[in-house]
Amino acid sequence: MSPDAAWSAVSELDSPLQKHLGPVAKLLARHFDIHTVGELLGHFPRTYLERGELTPISDVPVDEEVTLIARVQSSNSRRMHTRKGMLLEVVITDDDDGGLGGLNLTFFNGYTAERELRPGVRAMFSGKVSVYRGKLSLTNPRYGLLDEGDADPESVNRPIPIYPAVDKLGTERIAVAVGTVLDTLRLSDLDDPVPASIARRDKLMSLATAYELIHRPREVEDAYRAQHRFRYQEAFVLQSALARRRALTAREDATARAPLAGGLLDQFDARLPFTLTQGQREVGQRLSEELAQDHPMNRLLQGEVGSGKTLVALRAMLQVIDAGGQAALLAPTEVLAAQHLRSITTTLGPLAEAGMLGGATDGTRVVLLTGSMTTAQRKKSLLDAASGEAGIVIGTHALLSDNVQFFDLGLIVVDEQHRFGVEQRDSLRTKARTSPHVLVMTATPIPRTVAMTVFGDLETSTLSELPAGRSPITTHEVGLTEHPAWIDRVWSRAREEIDAGRQVYVVCPKIGDDARNDDDAPGVLYGEPPPDPKAETRQELTGVVGLFESLGGVPQLRGVTSAMLHGRMDPQDKADVMTRFAEGSVQLLVATTVIEVGVDVPNATLMVIMDADRFGISQLHQLRGRIGRGGHAGTCLLVTRLEPGHPSRERLAAVAATTDGFELSQKDLELRREGDILGASQSGGRSALRFLKITQHGKVIEKARADAQEIVLPDPELHDYPGLSQAIEQYLNPEKEAFLERG
Repeated sequence: MSPDAAWSAVSELDSPLQKHLGPVAKLLARHFDIHTVGELLGHFPRTYLERGELTPISDVPVDEEVTLIARVQSSNSRRMHTRKGMLLEVVITDDDDGGLGGLNLTFFNGYTAERELRPGVRAMFSGKVSVYRGKLSLTNPRYGLLDEGDADPESVNRPIPIYPAVDKLGTERIAVAVGTVLDTLRLSDLDDPVPASIARRDKLMSLATAYELIHRPREVEDAYRAQHRFRYQEAFVLQSALARRRALTAREDATARAPLAGGLLDQFDARLPFTLTQGQREVGQRLSEELAQDHPMNRLLQGEVGSGKTLVALRAMLQVIDAGGQAALLAPTEVLAAQHLRSITTTLGPLAEAGMLGGATDGTRVVLLTGSMTTAQRKKSLLDAASGEAGIVIGTHALLSDNVQFFDLGLIVVDEQHRFGVEQRDSLRTKARTSPHVLVMTATPIPRTVAMTVFGDLETSTLSELPAGRSPITTHEVGLTEHPAWIDRVWSRAREEIDAGRQVYVVCPKIGDDARNDDDAPGVLYGEPPPDPKAETRQELTGVVGLFESLGGVPQLRGVTSAMLHGRMDPQDKADVMTRFAEGSVQLLVATTVIEVGVDVPNATLMVIMDADRFGISQLHQLRGRIGRGGHAGTCLLVTRLEPGHPSRERLAAVAATTDGFELSQKDLELRREGDILGASQSGGRSALRFLKITQHGKVIEKARADAQEIVLPDPELHDYPGLSQAIEQYLNPEKEAFLERG
């Protein structure tokens, strides 16, 4: 194809619909945000009405599926008496009904059908025949309106595409608009995103044929074959975008941070009172090798709760410091940032006290930077970061401020990556002299198909082995609907732990009387939606403030020292509470999910999660990981007021059944709605994926990933694949591509 022809085809795909469709273009723009020819062709049918063997009304069999063409004889609607809503009753006839007087159709709340199925209208109907009050009838049948010209045999036998539609723009008008475009556009001139070699290997139809058959199939199998082609195309374009990002990043220059014999890392390892797990040693070696390269490391470190990811990250930070650089640790909350500061300084000991009495002469400094610090504290931390005195700078979003500077930022560690956006990570990257090395950590194992898509531009390391000393955790559902008295047993169980010298967490889904939870709102992992509140009971949720006050009157807890912790508290008060709990002076802590990650109190052995059905599987697993971190076994009680059999209780049963985070992550993916895991809901744009389901098409994703790497790695700019390059730009809107970078 000549350059002029290619430009013409691309220009037509990008051309405004107003040029082709007139008034309908305004409706498409208003109701579907569709403005161009290419966007309309991407508005695929959601299903197809198969005409199959047409059945005359006189021959319709009872209790069987039928498809028939008929004309509306009458249509009447009325309000239902026994429940809310409207009942539409339609009588249809094909003028050869054998004296039956037509066939009755019943639609519950059939507002669209009421508008479309007017007397005289011809349509094709499909559904299961039943008998109601002695008359043959169809209940809520599928239907497609027919033009008078649809009577020829070839047209009658074609499936009817059913598009996502609205009242003012029905599926038939959309089909006409698509047909107009298909008849005027030269699809054969389009550059195909799928390379010809792959299309031949997998016997994929051409792009032009796929567009034609998905919108105007001769038989429904044509549409399914076109969907298969677009499914692979979606996976291939997505994986190519990720592979291109990975390849271009690898070409950037970074400062090599080679290990230093006898440096801080060696001294730290010599101080460790325990032996690293095999997984920690292997991942640590991989990180060490990549940090020593002159192109940036970009790696995802995932693992079980308590598998020692932070220790692995700390060893990587020390290697960078030994090589003259600095490390920044970005945490999502002040509680977690402060916890990291305490744990890292405690673990390093004198190695973190450079310039202080008793500190190591060749040690470093670890500083904290958060938005709630006093001006004097903030200035001191900023100076230590800018001068290079601080080798490790731990902070929240405050690290991203324009006035934060580093002397030589060599490594960025992002904890709980799913809580940060691309702009935030990129803001931190710009503070380095050359491209910094990046280590992304997530504490919940990720299913392989999700890792290949959401985090596909990163290399992945996994820690599945728990360090020695971690105790087993047992988890139980506490259903208060079927066993109301069990709540008393919960508090008795808490008192038993406290009397044994242990400590207890009580977690609530909100802070106070309102439903908001501010910065303590449940996190979103690889697009994980929080449980749908519309699907839950309307009961009042348990709040930290109210429960903390009421527990003072619980007889079983008389004399217990308790405290509360949530995101609206003064930062210093939060720090004081955590310090007291860590030291053991607070025996029972009532908190929101601020304790979800990073909080390490080995003496805590019991966790009570109130209204546990309001949390997702991964978050329950994260919360549970706060106990059993010492030498004593842990117990987690999932308290719910939902009825047995409620769908949300299936999540609780899954968490109670296993402590294997990898198994739970897969179960989570199976249980929750597919949604758009790539984050259309976060970006606000339409989903780029129509036929590719992350939960179902792992093999397609794996094949597309391998193909994309083979095509993209030798040619990241895609000079030889203009169709693929164009598809990446058009397929993935800017918000979608930005979400990909969150890996």
